[in-house]
Amino acid sequence: MSLARVHNFSISLDGYGTGEGLSREAPFGHAGERLHQWMFATRWWHELTGGSGGQGGLDDTFARRFAPGIGAEIMGAGKFGYPGWHDDPEWKGWWGPNPPFHTPAFVLTRHPRPSLAMEGGTTFHFLDASPAEALERAREAAGGQDVRIGGGPTVVRDFLAARLIDHLHVVVVPLLLGRGVRLWDGLEGVEEDYTIEAVSSPSGVTHLTFTRADVAP
Repeated sequence: MSLARVHNFSISLDGYGTGEGLSREAPFGHAGERLHQWMFATRWWHELTGGSGGQGGLDDTFARRFAPGIGAEIMGAGKFGYPGWHDDPEWKGWWGPNPPFHTPAFVLTRHPRPSLAMEGGTTFHFLDASPAEALERAREAAGGQDVRIGGGPTVVRDFLAARLIDHLHVVVVPLLLGRGVRLWDGLEGVEEDYTIEAVSSPSGVTHLTFTRADVAP
């Protein structure tokens, strides 16, 4: 069976995966882009956004694991759009006409709408479903490949609580946000399901990888 994977998910030292005060103008609230500066500096990100340059090394190596072997993505309503986007029939996500997923992407929302085909192979499907139901749909669409659980923190937490994530890559960024949405709340003991490795980067971030004990490397 295909795996459920999380990649490049950044949190603060105090465990927040996004800030407070999300809006159309501030997709990550008061956190701004601070949680993701490590990724924006990589060569992979520069290539992804049509640029050149960027840094190689450890951060770049981890960042590049985002896409290989992925056949579908699951994301929360807050990753697809700003609070209230479901009232805007013209809203098509943050990423312009050619989103970076290039696979079926399942958006978990209490306000389903017709599927939305974009350039580059991304089609957004809008589901009001449990984590298990969404994962079943995404696996069907992935054609035997893995499914990426894309976030935000509430979605990743819900899938962890349901014991559905096989591989989790968390990047701990050396800053304190103090408020927002935390990843780990209510997940006491979840680490017992995983083999965990930690690698520190010269950029100051720490890459944590959680691999389910029964998943072969």
